[in-house]
Amino acid sequence: MDVWTGWRERGARTLDRAAGRAAAALVAGALPALAFPAPSLWWFAYVCLVPLLLLVRSAGTGRGAARDAWLGGTGYMIAVHHWLMPSLHVFIVILAALLGLLWAPWGLLAHRLLRGPVSGRAAVVAVVVVPCGWLMIELVRSWEALGGPWGLLGASQWQVEPALRTASVGGVWLVSLLVVAVNTAVTVLLVHSAARVVAAVSLLVGALVVGAAWVWAPQPDRTGTARVAVVQPGIVDGPGSIQRRFARSEALTRSLAGRGVDLVVWGESSVGVDPARRPDIEARLAALSRSVGAGLLVNVDARQTDAAGRTGIFKSAVLVGPQGLTGDRYDKMRLVPFGEYIPARSALGWATSMGRAAGEDRLRGTGPATMRVPGAGGLRVGPLVCFESAFPDMSRRLVRDGAGLLVAQSSTSSFQHGWAPAQHASLGALRAAESGRPMVHATLTGVSAVYGPGGEPVGPRLGTDTSGTAVYGVPLARGTTLYVRFGDWALYGALGVVAVFCSAEGVRAARARRRTRPVETATAA
Repeated sequence: MDVWTGWRERGARTLDRAAGRAAAALVAGALPALAFPAPSLWWFAYVCLVPLLLLVRSAGTGRGAARDAWLGGTGYMIAVHHWLMPSLHVFIVILAALLGLLWAPWGLLAHRLLRGPVSGRAAVVAVVVVPCGWLMIELVRSWEALGGPWGLLGASQWQVEPALRTASVGGVWLVSLLVVAVNTAVTVLLVHSAARVVAAVSLLVGALVVGAAWVWAPQPDRTGTARVAVVQPGIVDGPGSIQRRFARSEALTRSLAGRGVDLVVWGESSVGVDPARRPDIEARLAALSRSVGAGLLVNVDARQTDAAGRTGIFKSAVLVGPQGLTGDRYDKMRLVPFGEYIPARSALGWATSMGRAAGEDRLRGTGPATMRVPGAGGLRVGPLVCFESAFPDMSRRLVRDGAGLLVAQSSTSSFQHGWAPAQHASLGALRAAESGRPMVHATLTGVSAVYGPGGEPVGPRLGTDTSGTAVYGVPLARGTTLYVRFGDWALYGALGVVAVFCSAEGVRAARARRRTRPVETATAA
């Protein structure tokens, strides 16, 4: 007992020091990264925020709580995006510190609700409001210009079947909400004895909600199978890499002849010239389609001219049939900040000298597209490019537009030895579960993966050490999920809860000022 008391006092003295507290906040904020691939400790997500909540709660002032939360958010962003360091260098620390500011209001909120003695009623409010505040962070940082919705806490549950079924009801947002609610309830259990029963009941209610979603949430009906092949050429470096990668993909695709595939998918930037301007390249792609007996979905990263007459570098998903280009093309709409364009280039153009930032801004597409695959029984494909698979609204829109199969074309070759390939591939499970449609995640260098309409894995993955092909019997489905029908209702609900709470706090503060004013006047008299 004396040893434990000594350790506790020593820890308290460390946290009292500004530097020690700052370091503790950074580490506490970074812990959730362990729940994501590659570690994939999905169960850790349900307690990973407890250290940060305890730290914020123990702050002496609201300003101190906001500072702790800001540092925790900075640690979170660095840890989840650490694989960007080879590209952005020290700039990632600056970006993380700026985005970490989004956590400061959440720190104030958590400090207000968890500090001091907490009654049973206050515990219920905390378990509801703190997760809603967290969801506001995820909402704001999901804006494309701020980096997009990469590393949403709910995405750590990509391989947990009850969580995937919950995502079909309210998207990844609802999963995040429930994960943070569990963390908040565990925090209350640890530090507020008077509210432990309420916290335990809150955990039970959360389990019942997930169980109900698992059992009763409507799921699309399975309708058949499509045979989809993924071509992954692997790492091709050095002079002439674009041409050699194309030739490698060509050879791998020819090996699929006679295997009865309906669609062949190549990864992002698999074609380095515009086939519409290069008849020889179009002819080679058409010959591949004829030899395999299937449509070919490639990705063009080149200077092109779109339907509106704009000329520039586009990243485009292009469908090729036996006769050549079918005319179906999707231009990437949401570009990677710094990687594909520089926000406010006139002010931030210097970033190109610090890492692998875009030397020239890519042009954006003007809208989503679905494509009918030739000879595949009317199958319609909804393409996404690169980190667009992180945006729940994009896959939802494609399904509403009639897509029966979602396809994400990606390349994470710059981050081959980090956590990025596995993190990116895992997002396909969430998008499939949310939309009730299978998803193919095809890359140049791995990880390539396929998921069924419920987010379940289909067949083996192609890892980052693989150069080859894989053919998948992809189960198709019809009907819609609740998320496709009702969209981001969990986000709007959380926004409403935070608004009501802040309004109530404002009214309470105004009443308190009115009560103290007569006392101050009498004292002055």
